[in-house]
This record gives sequence, C-alpha cells and structure tokens, in this order.
Amino acid sequence: MTSPEPRVHFDPAAMDGGAFYRVLNSVVVPRPIAWVCSRSAEGVANLAPHSFYTVACVSPPVVQFTSVGRKDSLDNVEATGEFTVSLTPEWLFEQVNATGTDFPPGVGEPEEVGIALEPGERVGVPRVAGSPVAVECTLHSTVRLGDSTVVFGRVELISVWESVVEGGRPRIERLQPLARLGGNEWTTLGEVREIGRISYRRWAEDPSIGENLRQQ
Repeated sequence: MTSPEPRVHFDPAAMDGGAFYRVLNSVVVPRPIAWVCSRSAEGVANLAPHSFYTVACVSPPVVQFTSVGRKDSLDNVEATGEFTVSLTPEWLFEQVNATGTDFPPGVGEPEEVGIALEPGERVGVPRVAGSPVAVECTLHSTVRLGDSTVVFGRVELISVWESVVEGGRPRIERLQPLARLGGNEWTTLGEVREIGRISYRRWAEDPSIGENLRQQ
C-alpha cells in the first residue's frame, strides 16, 4: 500500500544543519522537558530546560538528557557529578521559557527569573520548589555524539508532592506537564486516552481483534 498523500523529503546530507534540526524538532513531538538544575564548581546554581529527555534504563533507574553544544548544565554536571530534573508544569510556562535565555556563564537563572529553589534530599543540588516532581540524580556517564553530549543520570530519588499522588503513582492530570514541539511551539496535556496492552494470548484467542484493526 502506498501513502495516501504525496511526501516531501528532507535529506540531512543535502540540507544545512540548522534547517534539518528544525525539521527534526518538528517531527519528534511532543518532547518532555528536563528542567535541569546543576551547580557550578564555584557554587552558582544553573537552571535550564532541555527538550531531548527520556528514560534510558529501568534497572538501574537512569534518565538521560542531551546537551546540544557545550552548555552550562553539561559543564556543571561533569564538574560536580550531580543534578536534579524538575517537571515543567503548565503554571510555570513563562518561567520555564525564560530559563532558556542565553545568560552568560556565572549568572544564575533562578535569581534572574525569580524561581524559588529548595534543597535536594539525596544530592547537593537544589530542585525547583514550585514543581510537583523532582528527580534527583548522580552522574552515571556521558556519550559524545557529534555536536551534542548525552548525559545519563542515575536516579537516586524521585520527590513528588503528596497532593498529586493517587493509587501509588503521580496522576498526570494533576501534574499538568508542558512539552515541546517544533519552532517556538509548546503544548499542554490535552486529552488523555487510556488503552490496555494486548497480550498475544488474548490476540490468538480472539481473531476479531486483528480483523477489526485490519479493516480500519
């Protein structure tokens, strides 16, 4: 079966790097945001949003974010071996965006933007007090890929507001997370859809499941 629509092709080998980066950001969506707090060797707190962020491993628990270019977050994490990742909630939208300003090294984003921090419990780096979730990490490793560096953090503790926890886990509708899209576009939670994973045993026992899907 061929595509029902004509396609436009974007070839990284034939495009300017910046132009292809904008296309890539527009198709790998939505992206969760790591609001990374780190501390320089001199003790200056840095807070920056990184939209290349995900879970890297379950056991041991490891998260990863990518520093595109050499950023203060990367320098600080390599210097101290610690960082925190705070969830970016909808109610701090403008503050999250402002912490992405290219402040010069040595200037602390939390003070400039007016973000209150509180001490971490397992690491010596603070977390965002107004965020409902904070992931406290120690540096596991880094991997250099071209112009970027992937930072892997071993999760030492996840700290969550009691008011957003129900049934043993944080509830997504109470977290109200922001996510990044392409260009200057962001998105909020929107509709939440729930569907259970189909086991092969159920698939094999009920042929109508596959039949119905193939007819759509």
